[in-house]
Amino acid sequence: MQNTLQHRVRAGIAKWLPVAALAISTFGAASAAHAANPTDADLIKHGEYLARAADCIACHTSNKAQPYAGGVPFKTPFGTMYSSNITPDPVNGIGSLSEADFISAVREGKSKDGKRLYPAMPYTSYTQMTDDDVRAIRAYLLTVKPIAQQPPANALPFPFNQRWAMMFWNLFNFSSGRYHADTTKSAEWNRGAYLVGALEHCQECHTPRNVMQGLGSKSLAGAQLGNWTAYNITSDKIAGIGGWSDDELTAYLADGAAPGKANAAGPMAEVVENSTRFLTPADLKAMVVYLRDVPAQNNGETKPRFAYGEPIQSVAQIRNQALDVMGGGATPNGRTLFNGNCASCHGWNGAGIGGKEAGNYPSLLNNSAVGASTANNLTMVILHGVSRETNHQHMMMPQFADQLTDDEVAKLVNFTTTQFGNPAATTTAADVAKMR
Repeated sequence: MQNTLQHRVRAGIAKWLPVAALAISTFGAASAAHAANPTDADLIKHGEYLARAADCIACHTSNKAQPYAGGVPFKTPFGTMYSSNITPDPVNGIGSLSEADFISAVREGKSKDGKRLYPAMPYTSYTQMTDDDVRAIRAYLLTVKPIAQQPPANALPFPFNQRWAMMFWNLFNFSSGRYHADTTKSAEWNRGAYLVGALEHCQECHTPRNVMQGLGSKSLAGAQLGNWTAYNITSDKIAGIGGWSDDELTAYLADGAAPGKANAAGPMAEVVENSTRFLTPADLKAMVVYLRDVPAQNNGETKPRFAYGEPIQSVAQIRNQALDVMGGGATPNGRTLFNGNCASCHGWNGAGIGGKEAGNYPSLLNNSAVGASTANNLTMVILHGVSRETNHQHMMMPQFADQLTDDEVAKLVNFTTTQFGNPAATTTAADVAKMR
């Protein structure tokens, strides 16, 4: 779940087909109802739900006191881009855009003046959204508070600052078109495909990118998002989510916690906080049904991330440990750092405190961040902490970037992965310094 580009980027996939054309309603009764002559109030309410599902607020809000006013920095290999203001302000926002202008921007990546948008705006996925859904989102956005704020100018070096060059990027990485239902699949599966691929645009974070930063061919096989890793969420039972139960997947999307599997942090925590926790139970179930059917991608993994972990068996193992001696001075080793900074919440044996309820202190055993093949996410969590608002409570873990040195963080990470997770996942003080 940090200013990480790919985590915030979002996408879309759907085309509403007449119910009469299919034996079933492809996208679900809730959406079909809003497509047929909704009142203004119904349209706006539905648009708010869709904007939540598309996670618009995450990419377009740099200051929570000014929602949708833009200014969020996206740091890419080609420079830094800033999100646009999508409040109804007529000068700085979308207030002067016609319906056709808005649809063109969302689905085709073209601004009112014909300039091409950079793909930090995930029009590559939103292109598959239906007319009705885009109109509903626009109707809702026109009701939010207008804010007269101009986002910072993009900081892109030549030639990446030449928008006309996007025509070549689009030639290789963008295909305009609406979602077409797979009539061999159920209505629930198709609804899930629309949610995962369009509104929630999961592939924007979880699919590896090519050298041009377009989406690669291994859909949802996992990708690197700056310093964070978006894990494999294909149906593979080892590398992906094939070993998760339906209830675990649903709980993770709704609350960001699936005890014995994972706890959302970083970009995924933001997705849960801003988007998936607001989805209806039916839509969450549809996403799970679709994800279950995504073609498996393994990438060479031999053991599930959640399958690692043995608790410390005796308190004697962690009592009165000797300090490392470096440069004539004593410094704490990884076990001592764990005792002093982590044990009070995660337990001296690493098994967590409070059981398996979503709001309790999670176990470090059978934990994706600790059992992953790299220590990136664990390092980021220790440095920057966790903040995740759920429908039930606020989940947080303090950050230790100000308390621990790079060397201390590296020692703590390496002790944690060796003791409780994947011992092959290690880091160095130099790696930690880069992640700050």
